[in-house]
Amino acid sequence: MHVLGKNQTVWGVLVSWRLLHPIGRTFLCRLTRSAQHPDHAALLSLVPIYLVTNASQLPKDFLVPSPRRQLVIGFDCEGVDLCRDGSLCIMQLAFPDSIYLVDAIQGGEKLMKACKPALESSYITKVIHDCKRDSEALYFQFGIKLHNVVDSQIAYSLIEDQQGRRRSPDDYISFVGLLADPRYCGISYLEKKEVRILLKQDPKFWTHRPLTELMVRAAADDVRFLPYIYYKMMEELNDYSLWKLAVRGALYCRCFCVNDNEYADWPSLPNIPENLMVNGKVPEDEILSVLEIPQGKMGCVIGKKGASILSIKQSCKAEILIGGAKGPSDKVFIIGPVNEVRKAEAILRGRI
Repeated sequence: MHVLGKNQTVWGVLVSWRLLHPIGRTFLCRLTRSAQHPDHAALLSLVPIYLVTNASQLPKDFLVPSPRRQLVIGFDCEGVDLCRDGSLCIMQLAFPDSIYLVDAIQGGEKLMKACKPALESSYITKVIHDCKRDSEALYFQFGIKLHNVVDSQIAYSLIEDQQGRRRSPDDYISFVGLLADPRYCGISYLEKKEVRILLKQDPKFWTHRPLTELMVRAAADDVRFLPYIYYKMMEELNDYSLWKLAVRGALYCRCFCVNDNEYADWPSLPNIPENLMVNGKVPEDEILSVLEIPQGKMGCVIGKKGASILSIKQSCKAEILIGGAKGPSDKVFIIGPVNEVRKAEAILRGRI
């Protein structure tokens, strides 16, 4: 298994691969250029895709995390209503030299439990776009506490903030939008729309077996570019943003995994690095607050067409999240600097 050095270009090794897909077909990703990326040829290079139903099919370096063999992998999950009450069907892992589609349906709990040490390890960086629901599904369905993630959605927002670009509180970059950005990939992900249409027509799309060519291609394309994007983003983030990225990633992972023990069984949050403590000034800690909303009062929080919650978001430098249709339906989650979180709590309590 190839392991990347800290500054190695991840896609530099992906120029001429033999496709070793076990079901014997070459799956070409239906991606088109929106703007030429300097590494465009490497970006479109294919790697072997493996369907995994047994832990023995996964790399040892993944199954047995080690400080001597630290990894950076692309990560995502697919399923039916992916959340605590849904069904996680496939877990995708993108390594520099291969992509593994872990079949949680055929491999079952035994296979997923074998992946638990890696998913909870600080020696394996999991690069994912919007980790909240994936983490929730892993926690409630398999008892896995997703740890050491780099959430590209969070990283994108931090880079925008660094560069002084203003954005609205609900302006989160989609994965399709991220791929289209010429700073990272400059690729139009046309197939994503096709899959979304199919999911609306058949919500159990990801439960069907055997996997179709489209399912394999779509699952692989959701992770194949994430390691490359990770290294591009790491070049842009300053030390303060890197700390915020680590903390917010950890808070996003536990966000919807609320239970009675107030996250006591989760790993501790990253400490503030010493190089950020200048002249006795220390960055404000970031926290997650879970606010219980009385029955029938969520409408007061959200307001007509979301106007109320949007105004609260505009008043505070904190992320305010609600469970929506997937739940939890009686809670509001607030993530950000301590004082901004407390401010948001006070305003929300005033509305209920």
